[in-house]
Amino acid sequence: MVSQHVDVCICTYGRPRLLKKLLTCLREQRTESLFTCSVIVVDNDVGQSARQTVDEFRAQAGWHLRYEVEPVQNIALARNRAVQSATGDFLAFIDDDEYPGPDWLITLVEAQKRWNADGILGPVIPHYETEPPSWVIRGGFYERPSHATGTKLDWKNTRTGNALLRRSLFQEEDNLFRQEFGGGGEDRDFFRRMIRKGHVFIWCAEAPVYESIPPERFKRSFMLKRALVRGKIPHFRPVDYAKSLLAIPLYTLALPVLPLLGHHVFMKVLIRDFDHIGRLLALAGIDVVKEKYVTQ
Repeated sequence: MVSQHVDVCICTYGRPRLLKKLLTCLREQRTESLFTCSVIVVDNDVGQSARQTVDEFRAQAGWHLRYEVEPVQNIALARNRAVQSATGDFLAFIDDDEYPGPDWLITLVEAQKRWNADGILGPVIPHYETEPPSWVIRGGFYERPSHATGTKLDWKNTRTGNALLRRSLFQEEDNLFRQEFGGGGEDRDFFRRMIRKGHVFIWCAEAPVYESIPPERFKRSFMLKRALVRGKIPHFRPVDYAKSLLAIPLYTLALPVLPLLGHHVFMKVLIRDFDHIGRLLALAGIDVVKEKYVTQ
């Protein structure tokens, strides 16, 4: 007897090709009649760039497919709109540039039953759309850490790119994603607050999703712009700014000799340098990257 319902929540912005791939994979999910599913797509583009893709899939999906628009470009508000539109027992978050295998959802649901956790998180594995430069591979710039199945996670190892969460977590308004994290970091802030309240999140290594990495993301300019944007995330403490003041000259002085160790080493340190530079620029109110979401 089916007793649970899962809402798959997707927030998207201007990437209809990737959204189409994701929706195609979601249509192939196995449930074994253990649960029912629906899909919520929140378009964070006032121009509604995802509407046509959603309309094309709605007639053939097999699941209920709901389309919402969050006109304010803010990922936290987009996630909150998905939460507020959901009616299921669980919310499965997946990013619009990710796609799962057919056993993704059922594996997350079974893991949740096994550990009775407030949430289950799984790996995000890079899928390169074209062969990347060797330095990208050697540097592991798109590799994310994984853990043994059953690991209890701390907030530093959390994100919403592949997560099944109890909808009851969001019944308290204070538990919603915070608007001030509209450019990113809203997920780790959410998990940090939830873990402090005693909620438990468990890792499931058997439920991966795959992140599409287009060639645009191999560009050094993309990586550096994204580092500068990370500096805007409003969760830094005075000690973090002090560390940045010390780190910037050290990293900058090291840069001329690092190519001797390989371009991947040089880029890793340069990105860290830009992370700290972006942090201090944001503190000074200087906004050098105007885009809310860096996509290329």
